[in-house]
Parts: sequence; structure tokens; C-alpha cells
Amino acid sequence: MIRLEGLEKVYPAAHGKPAHHALRGVDLEIGKGEIFGIIGRSGAGKSTLIRTVNRLEEATGGRVVVDGVDIAQLSSADLTAFRRRTGMVFQHFNLLSSRTVYGNVALPLELAGIPKAEIAARVAPLLDIVGLSDKSDRYPAELSGGQKQRVGIARALVAEPKVLLCDEVTSALDPETTQQILDLLRDINRRLKLTMMVITHEMSVVRELCDRVAVIDDGMIVEQGNVFDVFVKPQHPTTQALIAGEIEAALPKSLRRIINEGPAGAGENPVVKIVFTGPNAYDPIISQLSRIAGIDFNILAGQVDYIQNRPFGILFVEAKGGLAEAEKAIAFVRSRNLNAEVIGHVDPNAVPAG
Repeated sequence: MIRLEGLEKVYPAAHGKPAHHALRGVDLEIGKGEIFGIIGRSGAGKSTLIRTVNRLEEATGGRVVVDGVDIAQLSSADLTAFRRRTGMVFQHFNLLSSRTVYGNVALPLELAGIPKAEIAARVAPLLDIVGLSDKSDRYPAELSGGQKQRVGIARALVAEPKVLLCDEVTSALDPETTQQILDLLRDINRRLKLTMMVITHEMSVVRELCDRVAVIDDGMIVEQGNVFDVFVKPQHPTTQALIAGEIEAALPKSLRRIINEGPAGAGENPVVKIVFTGPNAYDPIISQLSRIAGIDFNILAGQVDYIQNRPFGILFVEAKGGLAEAEKAIAFVRSRNLNAEVIGHVDPNAVPAG
């Protein structure tokens, strides 16, 4: 549906600043009906990338092919028509304060010269889909941030696009409203079979919404793949850093401070990190470990989450014995196609009770 081939974007030197190479040979392919996330730090090239897909930014090199059409070859009239079929939702809503909810959603159709009866026939169902049927006559100043974003989504959909581009659509929203907007986008994807490209700097958005994800760093795609695989086994340092805040928060700071990452001291017990994925994630692993290793295990911290409806968990346990017993337990865990490793040692008297 969307194919980027060797995409380049260079902003020329201006006002005493050197030229900026924003995109460097980007290759991506996004399937029809897929929700594809692009994630990276601020300044990595995310917004430039998404804006090349509808030619709000002109690429310096490479190709953007949407639904079989090389968009660089479109005439001015054809480009206008293409943009109407390519919806875009922005971070800051961009609503007209002088128009009602209905008027904001209807605006693209009015500009296209669509008859009023047809406009009404399109707008009303969309307001129902985004949950704003009762706000049709309200003005933006009367709406919450989440409601404004719902108007923006309805406006992007009113021209019946095949592609929906979402540029940091939840960045200005609180966590509860963010979840509501993500649920809405997923519902719209199911109902309308839209292809979505989602730009974000939040891994939680990728985890909740996307099918696949690409990580961009300094204008280059450094990693891409299925969301579950990228979360569970991140390969590039940038990906690892972005994911760390999402899945490595299982070990509280109070415990990090007392774990000795060097060689074991006198009387210290090994601390084992176990990562649960796949069908064996549901096994009663701790009771099994006690039997296999012949020692007790004290659970220090852990969390279990679901990514794309598949379990993913991290557990930190104190092995009440020596390193040999801990290594025996680790070998058993790995035989179950789970991951385990000794991350340090701890004085049992220093472990907080409870």
C-alpha cells in the first residue's frame, strides 16, 4: 500500500545554519490495512518522514509509492485529489474556532464542492463513530482535548481516505484520554480497513496500537519488525533505550541500590532475571525451579504484560543458595525456551521485607 524507496530529505543551508540531512535512504513497506508505527526521539526525522507521504514535504531523493502511484509524478490537480484521499491527524488539532464540530468535519467536503445533502450523509455517521453525535453544534472552545482530537480524526476521515497519517496524535493528551483515542483508532482501522502510519515518540502508543514498527534515528531506519518481537528482543541501542522505560521498570530503585553487580560477596545470593514469552510463559516456573535446583527462591519484583495479545513478563528472584544452584535453575529455564541470567548478588539481610 505504501512503499518508501531510498527516501532522502536534505534541508539546504540557510540563515547561517548548515544543511540538514533529515532522511537518509529510508526503505519501508506498509501493507494494506496495517497500522504501522514510526518511533524515534525528537529530531530523529519522524515528522519529516510522514509529511513526505502526502508531499507536504518534497523528498530530495528516492520514491514514495502509495497504492501503486509514484506521488512525485502527480500533477497539481492530481496531488490535490490524492491528498483528499490521504487523511492526516495532527498533534495540535488545527480546528477552526469559528466553526462548530459539524462545520469543522464538513469543511474538506465543502472546499471540494460536495453537495450539502451528501455532506450531511457523510458527516453524521462519522460523528457517531467518534462519539460526538451530541456535540455537533458545539464549538472547539467548548470541547476537551480528547474531544478536539476526535473532531480532527472525523475530519480526516470525511473524504473517505484509503490512508490515515497520524502525527503525534496523543502527545497533548492525558493518559486516560490517550487510551481512549488509541482504542478509537484501532476501532476505525477494523471498521474501515484503513492503512495507518502512526508517528510517535511513545513506546506505549506503539505497544497498544500498532501491528509493526520501525525505529528511526538520525534520519535512518535502524530497526523494524513485528511489535512483539521488537519489544521482546530489541537489537539496536536506540530501540533498547526507547523500550527500557516500558519493560525494564520491573526492578524498583530500592532493590537496584542493594544489588551487587560484581562478583559475589560473602554470604550473598545470586539474583536471577527471568523473561517470560511464548506458550511457556504460563508455566509455574518458580515451583519447578525449587524442585530442580533443590533451593528456595524469593521473588523480589516482577511484572506481566500483554503485547499484541501475547504474554511478556519479567521476574527477578533471589536464589537462596550458591551460584552453582542458580546456574542449574537457569539451565532449566532456558530448556523451557525462556530467557534467564544472573544480574548480580544480594545480601539476604538487605532485602526489604514484605
